[in-house]
This record gives sequence, structure tokens and C-alpha cells, in this order.
Amino acid sequence: MPDDVTRSVEGRLVLIAGATSASGLAAARVLASAGARVVAVGRDAAKLDELAAAVPGIRTEACDLTDEADVAGLAERVHAADGRVDGILHLVGGWRGGGGLAGQTEADYRFLEGSFSALRHVSRAFDADLRASSAGRLAVVSSTAVARPLAGGANYAAVKAATEAWTRAVAQGFAKAARDAGTPPAAASVVFRVKALSGLEDALAQRFAGLWAADAAEGNDTIVELTDPAQ
Repeated sequence: MPDDVTRSVEGRLVLIAGATSASGLAAARVLASAGARVVAVGRDAAKLDELAAAVPGIRTEACDLTDEADVAGLAERVHAADGRVDGILHLVGGWRGGGGLAGQTEADYRFLEGSFSALRHVSRAFDADLRASSAGRLAVVSSTAVARPLAGGANYAAVKAATEAWTRAVAQGFAKAARDAGTPPAAASVVFRVKALSGLEDALAQRFAGLWAADAAEGNDTIVELTDPAQ
């Protein structure tokens, strides 16, 4: 059983990737109120300034998360200013779809693919941090469309399926590293699935912060479905 310090997000350094959204605001508020050290990352500096004003005490970083070199620079700055990262919440996303298969344009796919590219870059850049942490946590937001893809959302479902596969591969890496070292698992990689994120921002933030209250071995490589109790 991990010691008590690993059972809370308090004092943990958590990076929110794609923080300039309603979900990012909710996560920043919940994490900061729980005592986490928050680095909110986004592309739009003006929106980051608004987020920092809304949630005092967090730190912001402007970065194009779809650019591998830019993410490498981000990692260097975070390590220099804050130290090793204990958690990542990946919120980079977006929606384009409709029109059946004929409506699945290459431009729309490339737009959606950006969220997956960002995940790949960020998870690689901070993988060593999460493995070295006494309680590393990575979480992504996926969609119920992965389990039931529709022709009009084929691009979107394909990108989300790739996102889930990558996140589960990260989970396997965490588990293997612990086995090879002969130590109890300390890092967990988790997928949150939603039908629609609107209205679930606070629930997502709370569930993410709660990942530190669960044993890493139990949480690693899990898919958690978030539903609106009002529906």
C-alpha cells in the first residue's frame, strides 16, 4: 500500500495540456484548490492570461503542443522552473464531422489528428517524469464513439481510437518499468470516455484529481466512462 503522501494530489506538479477551455478552467480550479501546483499549457497567450486571472496561483506556458520541438522546449522550461511533473491531463481536442464517409475530408482529419500528435509529444517529453514520480498520473479524454463509431464521425472516432491505444501503451510501459525494477507500480495511465464533455467539466476535474487517491496498479490501463446523471 502506498504511503499517505501518494494518496493526494496536494503538492503534486500537474500539467494541463490544452488548458484554455471550460474543461481546462474546471481542472485548474479543482487542482489548485486541492493544493496541486498547476502548469496550464495552451497556444493562445491571451486566453492563458485570462485563465491565470481566474485561477490565482497557477502558472501558464504558451506552447504549440502539435510541434515536437516546441514541446521539448516546454519540458525544459517546466523542469527548470518547477521540477519533475507528477501528472498530465490531456485536453487537446476538437470536433469536425458529418456527411457520412463522403464528408470525412482530409482537412478535417488533419485538424483532428493534431490532438493525437500533441498527446504523443507531451507523453514522450514527460514520460521519465511520470515514471520517476512516487505517484505519476496521465489521463486523456476520449469518446464513446470509439465503441460505436458512426460514418459521419469516422475521422473523429479513428483519432480517439488511436488516442486510447497510445494511452494504453503508456500504461503498459508504466507496468513494465515497475516489474523490471522490482517495485510496486506507482504510475497510472487512464482513459476517460464521454459522449459529450459539455456539462461534465467539473466531474472530469474531480475524477482526475481523485486518481491520486487510488492505487496505481488498480487505476493503470483503465477506461472510465463519465456520464451526466441528469441524462
